[in-house]
Amino acid sequence: MSDCVFCKIIAGEIPSEKVYEDDEILMFHDINKSAPVHILCVPKIHIDSLNDLNLNHENIKYAARILEKIPEIAKSFGISGGYRVITNIGEDGGQSVKHLHFHVIGGRKLGYLG
Repeated sequence: MSDCVFCKIIAGEIPSEKVYEDDEILMFHDINKSAPVHILCVPKIHIDSLNDLNLNHENIKYAARILEKIPEIAKSFGISGGYRVITNIGEDGGQSVKHLHFHVIGGRKLGYLG
């Protein structure tokens, strides 16, 4: 999508501080971090949100790849003992960029979200 900030980051049109990249996903530091470690994990194809994933469609492999890679990235940042993974869905859910993304947040004690 031409107006999607994450698509522009993936295309290299907007700079980012990359943490990990392969053919399917990109992980980079959030510029508005809410904890000492705050990494954004995005698929390299445009998927609006978690609501648009389908187990019978090829797009599920991108989310699976992100979820597979998160523990390794958490370990590399020294937060494997405790961190949070969040994806916001839709405007009411706080999704500010309409491109599926996961926040990996840690590096300090996180409060209960009950």
